[in-house]
Amino acid sequence: MTYTVIIPARYASTRLPAKPLADIHGKPMIVRVAERAALAAAQSIWVAADDERILHALTEHNINGILTASHHTSGTDRLAEAVMQLGLTDDAIVVNVQGDEPLIAPALIHNVAADLAAHPESVMSTVCHPIHTRTDMLNPNIVKVVIDNAGHALYFSRAPIPYPRDAFAANTELPDNLPVYRHIGLYAYRVGFLKQYAALSPAPIEQFESLEQLRVLWHGHKISVSISPHPAAPGVDTAADLARVRELFLLES
Repeated sequence: MTYTVIIPARYASTRLPAKPLADIHGKPMIVRVAERAALAAAQSIWVAADDERILHALTEHNINGILTASHHTSGTDRLAEAVMQLGLTDDAIVVNVQGDEPLIAPALIHNVAADLAAHPESVMSTVCHPIHTRTDMLNPNIVKVVIDNAGHALYFSRAPIPYPRDAFAANTELPDNLPVYRHIGLYAYRVGFLKQYAALSPAPIEQFESLEQLRVLWHGHKISVSISPHPAAPGVDTAADLARVRELFLLES
């Protein structure tokens, strides 16, 4: 199996300006992300940036980068432009690694690509891990995914699904055997589908839930979901997140 990792990177950020270039112990965050991805046995790694300042930082650290348009509204759109620029074939597999996850596990990257390769009927693959507490299940900021018997996503939601009627009626914790999973925002795509994605009309359920992946299910495509026993490492959205990741990075070093 071969696959390419592409890391979308946008310079502007409302909560953390110039986030890709935020320093993490001597290197920009986007460089740290690329270094983690390099441990995942990908065929190649590229950063799809929207600003020359990011490309300059990549060049200083010998990391491949391409300049993409600044108007993209999502990382998926930026990824679609990147695969066109790189000339990847329709049957190639691309893993979208978020540019704000400098602690991402390399095995997670490899496994999501392997899962897509093992499921030719799927156009995408993603990852989840078990939820164990009622608090996490009720948290709308934690996206839940329900999976069918073959490992395909049935639905993603911010709501508590599947709903344990009797346990919640009795105001107790989650049943031990309840198949409730937290979605991890890591995706692998077949390039042919990625090229088509932008042409798919937004789905009403996608707009209400603010979950882009629902567009794929709404149009009848399959998303394969693998289950990781471990939660994903924290990403960086705010200055507080950055401080926490810096501390965790030192502990891992």
